[in-house]
Amino acid sequence: MPEPFGELQPAVTGCAHFAPTWTLFYKESLRFSKVWLQTIAAPLITTILYLVVFGNALGGRVSVYPGVSYTAFIVPGLMMMSVLQNAFANSSSSLIQSKVTGNIVFLLLSPLSPTEIFVAMVAASVLRGALVGLAILALALIFLHIPLLHPLWIILFTLLGASGMGALGLVAGLWAEKFDQIAGFQNFVIMPLTFLAGVFYSVQSLPGAWRQLSLFNPFFYIIDGFRYGFFADSDVSVWACLGVGIAFAGGTGLLAWRLLARGYKLRQ
Repeated sequence: MPEPFGELQPAVTGCAHFAPTWTLFYKESLRFSKVWLQTIAAPLITTILYLVVFGNALGGRVSVYPGVSYTAFIVPGLMMMSVLQNAFANSSSSLIQSKVTGNIVFLLLSPLSPTEIFVAMVAASVLRGALVGLAILALALIFLHIPLLHPLWIILFTLLGASGMGALGLVAGLWAEKFDQIAGFQNFVIMPLTFLAGVFYSVQSLPGAWRQLSLFNPFFYIIDGFRYGFFADSDVSVWACLGVGIAFAGGTGLLAWRLLARGYKLRQ
């Protein structure tokens, strides 16, 4: 059986300037591909369960967008939720594992700059998140009619969401000192924010106070803009979603890079 991601081996050796970044990116990609049952298949099974339960329970009772079934409506939300969670998990788990086992010393002694480390680890997080999203979409298209009206918006929000969460995973991995701190960050921050971001409902259906509260959740804008790429319909302006998505990815990226450059909790 061919090794997953074997084709990612560098084919061109002349680009020496990018070789360190590529090598770390390849290592991070190989790390999650080796355990694909946990990193790719498990989120896919979880999404299937959500679709079966919510699709059967509410499919005939809830209508959000004209001409769009409820089951089709929640597919983009479930896709982006999985993209965000897996992008975060990739960088945060890699960093905390290296810190706890002591392998982080090899990264610190390497000639990699903070920028190269940041680019490689965030890019690997984007790859993992995108692969999970593609797997969910491929499975959903077998059973449902889901339009892809604006694919460029789909790609753009995938990149913004996954890169922002990959950077946030670096921040969490740098801050945490134990595995349970990463688990707590996921369970008490990432999970609630993604579930309350309009994955299973339109925020327009919420009472006034809850609707206004949802507008402070950056994940809502990323999911809403991502859903616009499928149905050309959204709860708020897609341009507002784009602005928040850029601010989120840029803000978390800048914070992660600054912490890496300072060696925050890496050199103790």
